[in-house]
Amino acid sequence: MEKNVDKRYKHRLGEKTITVVKADGEPVANREFTIKQTGHQFLFGSTAFEAIPLVNNELDAKKTELAKEIFQKYFEVFNYSTLPFYWGRFEPTEGKPGTERYKKASEWLISKGNKLKGHPLCWHTVTAPWLLERNNEQIFQMQLDRIYRDVTDFAGLVDIWDVINEAVIMPIFKKYDNGITRLCKDMGRIPLIRELFQATRKANPDAILLINDFETSESYDILIEGCLESGIAIDAIGIQSHMHQGYWGVDKTLEILERFSRFKLPIHFTEVTLVSGKIMPPEIVDLNDYVVDSWPSTQEGEERQAEEISLHYKTLFAHPLVESITYWNFVDGGWLGAPAGLLRKDGSIKPSYEQLHKLIKSEWWTGEKTYITDETGTINITGFYGDYEIHSKGIFVDSFKLSLNNLHDRIVLK
Repeated sequence: MEKNVDKRYKHRLGEKTITVVKADGEPVANREFTIKQTGHQFLFGSTAFEAIPLVNNELDAKKTELAKEIFQKYFEVFNYSTLPFYWGRFEPTEGKPGTERYKKASEWLISKGNKLKGHPLCWHTVTAPWLLERNNEQIFQMQLDRIYRDVTDFAGLVDIWDVINEAVIMPIFKKYDNGITRLCKDMGRIPLIRELFQATRKANPDAILLINDFETSESYDILIEGCLESGIAIDAIGIQSHMHQGYWGVDKTLEILERFSRFKLPIHFTEVTLVSGKIMPPEIVDLNDYVVDSWPSTQEGEERQAEEISLHYKTLFAHPLVESITYWNFVDGGWLGAPAGLLRKDGSIKPSYEQLHKLIKSEWWTGEKTYITDETGTINITGFYGDYEIHSKGIFVDSFKLSLNNLHDRIVLK
């Protein structure tokens, strides 16, 4: 299992002692065992919005077959999925949330080995339109009620949440009227964020709670600092990197990582986008304002995308505070209709998919190795943090985790 690993990733590796004993406690000495990695601790993810109509049998036969083929490729790479809890889509009619549809999709994704994140609990965009009929006091209570209902309903299924999304611009958002901007302007960012985090924590004390934003300037830095000084228990910082206007480059990525590392909190890159077609013009301020009839993927663009994805993921994986990377979206034609997927619309793979698969399942993957226990029934292993299995003579014996705080396991050979 020992392999030559780039020194930048040494913090992703751990050591473990496995002692194999018989049922009576006698060591199993001088016996051959095979150990192989089955999953990553690091969260490599993407959006799995399409799982909802697929699992609920809402697609025609042709689309169902394509969706199944796409998800087969998806699960070969990703162990983490983001589900769309946009209030206006999750509950388009007041009092009629899509709870059961989402639960069914959640259970299916978990059965495939994925952890889940809900995105988002509070956002001024795609929020419930019927909030506009209420005053700010009512909107606030409805937002808290929404959090309690959904976080409680999905506890044990969805245990990671973007509690608030894009709070930096929330109170000054002017593109269209909405209840959440009204509320945030009235309460202020930090008081609102405090209430939202407290409500989410109460609904699921074990959940991992994020603040998330596309804003990577000092404005976001200052907001996080203010939240922490106010005692708000943020578990992780979410950073979006929608690079429709071109790859950030290693230097900019490192600068952002360094700046947000001062909080000593885990960092999640929640929305990574790199296009394989024409780069969006630099003068576009709001990416949503870029509207074209067609935005095709090109051969040149796909080669560029593969190279840039490799650089971006290597830069992020090398940083000790980064715990997850979510790609946005898996298939072309997602947000803004961009050719940003790792797969084309017909489900065929791009070079970027091959490159990412190579990193996740080869370069950053421990693989399989055979060991022989010593006289005490012990073997010592080194590998990437994650899930493992131990086999004897081709027969499954047990599974275990390799993590920073789990340095020894005692396995009983039945």
